[in-house]
Amino acid sequence: MTQPDIHLYTAATMNGYKPVIFLEEAGVPYDLTFVDFSKQEQKAPDYLKLNPNGKIPTIVDRSEDRAIFESGAILLHLAEKFGKFLPADAVGKSEVLQWLLFQVGHVGPMMGQAMYFQRIAVPNGEDHPFAIKRYVDESRRLMEVLNTRLEGHEWLAADQYTIADMMVYPWARAYPWARVEVDDLPNLTAWFDRIDARPAVQKALTIPKAQPQFWDAKADADAFLKENAARFASDVKND
Repeated sequence: MTQPDIHLYTAATMNGYKPVIFLEEAGVPYDLTFVDFSKQEQKAPDYLKLNPNGKIPTIVDRSEDRAIFESGAILLHLAEKFGKFLPADAVGKSEVLQWLLFQVGHVGPMMGQAMYFQRIAVPNGEDHPFAIKRYVDESRRLMEVLNTRLEGHEWLAADQYTIADMMVYPWARAYPWARVEVDDLPNLTAWFDRIDARPAVQKALTIPKAQPQFWDAKADADAFLKENAARFASDVKND
């Protein structure tokens, strides 16, 4: 049996879901290796040969015999390879890349720190109210930027569903986990509803594992919170 071109290494995180969303939306065959953080598989020598940063996701494109890491680079590669979810015209493509990089440079880092200081540092005995307020406030500002952009637009870029939406959605949609309020941002919440309604996205958010705690404020997060905090306890420096 012929192997698919794309082999994906990923885990159930906001970054990890991005390429799964693309592959499921595009109907592209792929196989998958789950990277187990609890076993530090992302730091294993064989994996570091594929991704020297020791993070997820990573793909191996067998047809080109090469690995690609960083979620933005992966989605751009997949969009160009399969001719999907990226405009062909220069202006449209530029618009998509601007919002893709907006996620890379702003939404991911700020939301990630808001999550880290609340969901990992505090349970491990490091409570830093200034840092929490700083990152939650900045995450909220970024949600307002998205809300403004989405006024009169169904999608973030080029008036079509693109890899920009796929990049931003997993992070922005995890606002409950970051404890960022968005109920008063109607354009943003309507965008969430549109993407939530896409069957391929809902399937993707269960691969390699569903984590409803990220997306649903009503989900029982107690057990997951303890597990998640323990997994990253070594990252927290206690004086």
